Amino acid sequence: MGLFKKNPFGHILFLKLWLIRILGALSHRRFKGFNKLEIEGSEILRNLPDTNVLFVSNHQTYFADVVSMFHVFNASLSGREDSIKNIGYLWRPKLNLYFVAAKETMQSGLLPKILAYAGSVSIERTWRAKGEEINRQVKMSDISSITTALNDGWVITFPQGTTKPWKPIRKGTAHIIKKNKPVVVPIVIDGFRRSFDKKGLRIKKRGILQSFEIKQPLDIDYENESIDSIVEKIEYAIEQHPSFLKVIPKSEIEKEEALNKDREWSY
Repeated sequence: MGLFKKNPFGHILFLKLWLIRILGALSHRRFKGFNKLEIEGSEILRNLPDTNVLFVSNHQTYFADVVSMFHVFNASLSGREDSIKNIGYLWRPKLNLYFVAAKETMQSGLLPKILAYAGSVSIERTWRAKGEEINRQVKMSDISSITTALNDGWVITFPQGTTKPWKPIRKGTAHIIKKNKPVVVPIVIDGFRRSFDKKGLRIKKRGILQSFEIKQPLDIDYENESIDSIVEKIEYAIEQHPSFLKVIPKSEIEKEEALNKDREWSY
């Protein structure tokens, strides 16, 4: 790798490499030490193509979710079997790994800006800005940026656009799928909102079992399937379809709502 080689977004890969190494080393014990990360399905990652893969996941904290994915993906690609043991996998991380994030948030401080350089595809939210509800047109440049990231590698997105559970999937994700025809891999996470504060930076409670399930790619008919059908498939795959509420005890739902009071975030 050349010292000044850049990715399609103009980020110097050598700098991105060291940011991932340093941030990974600093965050590793949050998932294997203070808490335990139980992983399922790491073998699925090793069978994916190197580009045009879209990961769709439920969302529980601002940053911990994404950081855990960087750990799990790189550990799995380095041969770890459902484990992030031994951080040697950070020495040669996957550099064409991106996550979709709100531009407003990723420019809100030094740490978000550092994380953005490590792999953010920053877009402008169409429904919320500066804490207020809005309604504006999708910027075509944002769609183009996501397409660029998919053409270069793997992209992580949180299609509910919020850390609040059981919220609807935003149809923009389905439009991106129809346009780019990526391999769509669902991920279901749990335990993160109990482990961390809402930003995912401060450890709130130790000894929590965090779960991370990677599912088989979705079977999607890109040409003929409707947007609503794709949305419904994603809802079921990441276990956020309204029907899941019927099998969750009311006490658990109330607990989740209390944990997520006033929590808004977008990827």
